[in-house]
Amino acid sequence: MEFEQLKLENQLCFPVYAASRLIIREYQPYMDNLGITYPQYLVLMVLWEKDDISVNEISQKLILNTNTVTPLLKRMEAQGFIKRRRSRSDERKVIVKLTGKGKLMQKKAAYIPESLASGLVSGTMKIEELNDLKSKLKKLINYLVQKHSQKNSMGTEGI
Repeated sequence: MEFEQLKLENQLCFPVYAASRLIIREYQPYMDNLGITYPQYLVLMVLWEKDDISVNEISQKLILNTNTVTPLLKRMEAQGFIKRRRSRSDERKVIVKLTGKGKLMQKKAAYIPESLASGLVSGTMKIEELNDLKSKLKKLINYLVQKHSQKNSMGTEGI
């Protein structure tokens, strides 16, 4: 091949993408059991950590655009997991709060992380290696988020 840099095996993005898809596939039976999607599970985890927050805060935490999160929240509200309301102090903000059903889901989901981790740990991969991988991925994510926010904060001055 003329351009070695274009080989799939030489890319960083592909193993990260493939691992993400395969891990989400591992989550699927758990999500099916709860009657939710993986993105809904992520939203619930954010709200279990800190309830009664803005759509913007959820979007930032999940590194998603609000136009991606909003339809997801609408479906979750229709399912009875959350309630959305306008902020009293700033009516442009939408605040999201767990319902009783959403709070109950936490107890039902509490076993998932440990079950998933024990399924990933094997003779070839130890828990320490998974933790090290997670730490390195967090560093990469933080760098990319920071790089993206600096790029966006530059604006269009001088154009």
